[in-house]
Amino acid sequence: MAKRIDYYDDPDAPAPNSLVPSVNVIVTNAAGELLMIRRTDNDNWAVPGGAIDLGESIPQAAIRETLEETGIVCEITGLAGTYSDPRHVILYTSNGEARQEFSIVLTGQAVSGEPTPSSESREVRWVHHSQVAELQMDKSMRMRIEHFLAGTGLPYIG
Repeated sequence: MAKRIDYYDDPDAPAPNSLVPSVNVIVTNAAGELLMIRRTDNDNWAVPGGAIDLGESIPQAAIRETLEETGIVCEITGLAGTYSDPRHVILYTSNGEARQEFSIVLTGQAVSGEPTPSSESREVRWVHHSQVAELQMDKSMRMRIEHFLAGTGLPYIG
């Protein structure tokens, strides 16, 4: 099975050979829980997200990726931050792509649907913010969620 390997400030990381605009969405429900997926490509927990396709806007990509990966329809409510650290390299073993991080993180509110796994998500569930620290996830994903949970109301720019 193809894998995703995240490198952060790692001298053994491959040199990036692509930069792909992507989006992540921190979706909450009425109880304030976060929508989380357990990825099939690295078994880490994450918020939904993926590449922005040609012909779609950032919010359209966010809504599409959330639905595809989780079964939840959401509405976009804001901007949590931008993440473009060149020290974060993502290797896709299926094709040798070594991608420099480029992610726009939005916030969203669940509108409808039930958490449903997909080919990209082994598990989908609502997680109380106090339980996020217990989940296995990549350093960059944890940082995105921690910035959101800090509640400053300002987007992170990095």
